[in-house]
Amino acid sequence: MIIWLASYPKSGNTWLRFYIISLLMGKKVDLNLNHLKAIISYPDKTHFKGLLKDVLNIDEIAQNWIISQNRINSDKTFKFFKTHNMFIKYKNYPFTDVKNTLATIHIVRDPRNVITSLKNHYSLPDYETAKKFLFYDNQILTPSEKEKEKYLNKEKHPLPQIVGSWRAHYTSWKNMKKNYLLVKYEDLIKNPLDGFTEITNFISKVLKIKFSKDQIENAVELSSFSNLKKMEEKYGFTESSTNNEGKRNKFFYLGPKNDWREILESKYSEEICKKYEFEMKELGYL
Repeated sequence: MIIWLASYPKSGNTWLRFYIISLLMGKKVDLNLNHLKAIISYPDKTHFKGLLKDVLNIDEIAQNWIISQNRINSDKTFKFFKTHNMFIKYKNYPFTDVKNTLATIHIVRDPRNVITSLKNHYSLPDYETAKKFLFYDNQILTPSEKEKEKYLNKEKHPLPQIVGSWRAHYTSWKNMKKNYLLVKYEDLIKNPLDGFTEITNFISKVLKIKFSKDQIENAVELSSFSNLKKMEEKYGFTESSTNNEGKRNKFFYLGPKNDWREILESKYSEEICKKYEFEMKELGYL
């Protein structure tokens, strides 16, 4: 069955993935960013073999969400999957169900910091465009033209995902009732050991696997932002996006230094707070 690592884009999912991989494998291998392939994104082309005529057609993909997950889970083992997809029904097709879901770790991040990461990662021209991305309830992630050239002929690549707006995404996954853990990115920044220990205890309970304090501390150290940034600088990172000039954007961009108070114009922070006041108060951001 599937353990979902669910998040709105640029909310810490890659950090979470690397921590989990470090927890499970950290003492056995010399880890690098390539090991993130152990937890791939869903939906991916590999999950839909023989099911799609058009791999970019969101209607076809949605019709086959459950069919593909039934196939994935046919071997009765657990898997971690990263997803930015909302937990919704699209044209009456549910993204997932209780039968296919073992647990969900849902990571959220202050939208005032998400917007700056969105702007960098997707090479958006300005904060006005990034704000429209953040606010758009029908937002769908699809490959860029450059990504189409790079991926579409390959056997493995991410498929379009319905991400919605920041609020629509957050509130959709809040409705997951089975083995659900909500994690705030800011708590992981403030106290990584406490935050990742909570995540580890959740995984331990779900999978009935015990982890030592030493394993947790080692995984926290291996997955630190500074360590991940060094790996990207030294070896590159295949999941980083490409800008309009064909150059790679830095995936591990600012991390803990991404502070909306220092970066974001007050106009945009005020608009975000006004639009998402209820949810941000609920999460303790206001």
